[in-house]
Amino acid sequence: MDILTVLAAAAFGSTVYLIAFSTVKWLDRKDPKIKVLGLTLIGLALCAVVGIVAAGSTGVIVGFVAGGILTPPVHRALHGRMRVART
Repeated sequence: MDILTVLAAAAFGSTVYLIAFSTVKWLDRKDPKIKVLGLTLIGLALCAVVGIVAAGSTGVIVGFVAGGILTPPVHRALHGRMRVART
């Protein structure tokens, strides 16, 4: 297992997570019909990405999973809770 392959796959997994996360937040503000269609398409795209990653080497799989698992806590820690100003 090559360490650079693992790191590259982790970066890719992190990117996929952040794109899916921001797209779901955007869809949350849309009409329910559009939201259902969008979530379905996101699910299909994520299944395709996971299938492609699964066809890769062990290093790619380990890195992709590690990137996807580590990104949410880091993302929350960096952005924290948004504060609402009181008037």
